[in-house]
Amino acid sequence: MFEVSVEKSFTAEHAVTICGVEEMSHSHDWKVVLTVQGDKLDKDGLLIDFLDVEGQLSRAIEPLHHANLNTCPEMNNQNPSTEHVAMYIAQCVHISPPNKIVSVTVTEASHCKATYTP
Repeated sequence: MFEVSVEKSFTAEHAVTICGVEEMSHSHDWKVVLTVQGDKLDKDGLLIDFLDVEGQLSRAIEPLHHANLNTCPEMNNQNPSTEHVAMYIAQCVHISPPNKIVSVTVTEASHCKATYTP
């Protein structure tokens, strides 16, 4: 089994609602790691082209960059938690079978990460 990961970052603000209380709006330098898995390499010895995965990840996060995630249409009026951001990104990236997305991990601060596994 092989895994390939790409990492990108973006800056955005949000105010998460916790137990009915919305926190103060604040900004993060978010980091995203997308991991793809598969069991076969192609004739060039690649699981998947890094550039393809990087391009898809860039397109997924582009509408979030410098956005307020509370009002960003891509978040579909969901509470802009790190978990929801990870799920949104995973849903934007399309990997051709038999390869698949294993996980999307989003870091909003050095000690705060959320992982979505489709």
